[in-house]
Amino acid sequence: MKKNVSQSLTTSSLFNQMIFTLFSDALRIAVKQPSQAVFFLRTLKEQRKAAKVREHWSSKGIEVPPLMIMSITRQCNLRCKGCYAMAHWSEPEVELDMDRVEKILSEASELGIRLVMIAGGEPLVRKDLLEVTGRFPGTIFPVFTNGLLLEEHTLKTLKKQKHVIPVLSLEGRDQHTDDRRGQGVYDALREKMDRLKQNHMFFGISLTVTRANYSTVTGETFTKELLVMGCRLFFYVEYVPIKEETRDLILSDEQREALQQLPTLNQDRFPALFIGFPGDESPYGGCLAAGRGFVHVSPSGNLEPCPFAPFSDTNLKETSLKEALKSNFLKRIRENHHKLTENQGGCALWSNRDWVKGLSAN
Repeated sequence: MKKNVSQSLTTSSLFNQMIFTLFSDALRIAVKQPSQAVFFLRTLKEQRKAAKVREHWSSKGIEVPPLMIMSITRQCNLRCKGCYAMAHWSEPEVELDMDRVEKILSEASELGIRLVMIAGGEPLVRKDLLEVTGRFPGTIFPVFTNGLLLEEHTLKTLKKQKHVIPVLSLEGRDQHTDDRRGQGVYDALREKMDRLKQNHMFFGISLTVTRANYSTVTGETFTKELLVMGCRLFFYVEYVPIKEETRDLILSDEQREALQQLPTLNQDRFPALFIGFPGDESPYGGCLAAGRGFVHVSPSGNLEPCPFAPFSDTNLKETSLKEALKSNFLKRIRENHHKLTENQGGCALWSNRDWVKGLSAN
């Protein structure tokens, strides 16, 4: 038991340090823009305070992760090939209303979760999303969006909410992006990035990395192109083959190993932030899902270990976030995370989904 507690504390400390380093790097990158620099300095202080709040709850037996991912809708204005969200959420369920979303965010803030990734579907389909995020200036919200709904009125709101960071999805240049997302999407995104740059806004790019586009999206030339466009945050998301017929897109062992090292290498070479997902989890003792590092809230309110593992034993329509984090299902995954070593396609939980599903049923 003491070993598990010690390991948990070590994982928590390492993850906290990663967050502190991330925002310290953001402060360094933003130094030439005083308003952004002040914002990231304030954010770093808030994240340190939040870590102490999580430590308090941990001492009371409640493991609060530093990061929460909220998929707030299944709706989307695109139909991308191989979309994991569409593949997972085939059954219609009532989505959380925004009042409940706001309540969950308030609970998260009180528990010390001040980093919340917003995903979908397409989150900007929820027109009242930015009204809600505006009420939580102490929480950082990277919003993963296809970018097409970033109209002028939305940009004006985002410019006032520095804590909300748009992260636009790309597959590479026009050929890879348009092939997966639809004709003309790449050109439209270049226009959106130009508007973000003109407004001096901090924004990011999410790159789904496959065997097919690996050499492009990890290349120095492509990275420099995006830097010129104004991007200062890069997410490398390893492709997960939700559908069996797309397994040929899984990274090779050599590509996966190189991708895990890429964020650290690029951080020293370019004026931007680089994050891999799931990235190299070995320093943390394995998979960070199920509350070791993060949890996922589905559009219908299920508290899940990971976006790629849509299994749950508790729903936030029916219980508080604090109570839901006590989930026996999540606890069993954390206690057995050492079993999550098989990793064929970016997500150990998905590779072991039969075992994970069995835990949720017990």
